[in-house]
Amino acid sequence: MSTVADTTARTTTDTRLTLAVLAPVGAVLVGLLRYVLPYETTDSTVDMVREAYAEPGAMSLVLWFGLGAALTIVPGSIAVGRLVRERAPGLTVVALTLLVPAYLMLPVLLIVDHTIWAGAESGASQSSIVAMLDVVHPVVGIATIVFVVGHVLGTVLLGVAMLRSGCVPAWAAVITIISQPLHFVAAVIVPNHTLDGVAWGLNAVGFAAVAWALMARSDRGDKP
Repeated sequence: MSTVADTTARTTTDTRLTLAVLAPVGAVLVGLLRYVLPYETTDSTVDMVREAYAEPGAMSLVLWFGLGAALTIVPGSIAVGRLVRERAPGLTVVALTLLVPAYLMLPVLLIVDHTIWAGAESGASQSSIVAMLDVVHPVVGIATIVFVVGHVLGTVLLGVAMLRSGCVPAWAAVITIISQPLHFVAAVIVPNHTLDGVAWGLNAVGFAAVAWALMARSDRGDKP
């Protein structure tokens, strides 16, 4: 029986440590993606394609960063929720209900970047790529709304849950709360790639504080 219990405890600890490591990774990768993105979020499709065609190397980086983010940002958010749920269960549930569907939209949003990059690499005309993007626009548009509303509001609420839980320093919760509204400003209101990267960097630092707290719990043998 003790062997089974020890194995279960080790598995729980390993899972917690894995989630702790993943917590800030997704935000870091999205921050890098937003920093190197060769076009502005507010650009027309024609301008977006033209600017992306001029920087195929940057578009390739966008795809790699996007792939990494799509794989890590959901478990990373869940890791944060695991830490704060005991003392802020209601807020945590609402936050993750918004965040998880939002971040699951990332592969759909990347359809645009994949299409543009493939067009540039294959030598397709810009006008043909614009026409292709117009076809997928309704689906991508819905995914964008789910993503923007879900991840901005969800991160704010998760930051408030971090603050209420007291599981991390107050500053970590505060920078998490302001990170995504700041990203929205930098992406939509006053487009600025550097500021956008900083915004996601704040998100990553806040989640890194959660990762540290999760690892500290593992060292003490606390329950998840």
